Amino acid sequence: MKWLRRKRVLLLLFLGFTAVLFLSTNWMTWFYPIYYKNEIRKHSQTYEMDPFLVASIIRVETNFKTGRESKKGAIGLMQLMPDTAKWALETAKLPEVSLEELKEEPSANIELGTWYLSSLSKQFEGNRTAVIAAYNAGPGKVKSWLDEGAWDGSEAAIKDIPFGETRHYVQRVIYYYNQYTEIYNEF
Repeated sequence: MKWLRRKRVLLLLFLGFTAVLFLSTNWMTWFYPIYYKNEIRKHSQTYEMDPFLVASIIRVETNFKTGRESKKGAIGLMQLMPDTAKWALETAKLPEVSLEELKEEPSANIELGTWYLSSLSKQFEGNRTAVIAAYNAGPGKVKSWLDEGAWDGSEAAIKDIPFGETRHYVQRVIYYYNQYTEIYNEF
């Protein structure tokens, strides 16, 4: 009987220690990690963007993996189209960066992608849902949806986004945004 009592005590101690460890660290960060936090934080502050939005877009675009190029030619962590990247570099008056650097260099890609998000945010008057849609479909397409009344730009009406790919994209970005803002107290 003594050995059974000892095993119970040891088991309770182990479970107690595990529970304290489990509850003291946010275990959800294991499932929803954010990489390149310093770069995201720095460029988000510079361009006055929500770092959780930047991280959510990176998560959906590439899951934080560098060197990616889509079938359509979008490059890097934030999957910038080459023409958009060239336009953004010229408009933002940022130091010249090659497309290869944008593809492979996280900081350069995050800076340009964050600047572009900031540009979209100004264009869509801070409407986060419209900004996300424009990041995927292009600002001209989203503007036409809004002007024609096909979509009102609200999160509640995401189901009305005419393109299935963009509708799904917006849903995924918002999902990760909500996860990140719930899990991480600060950026």
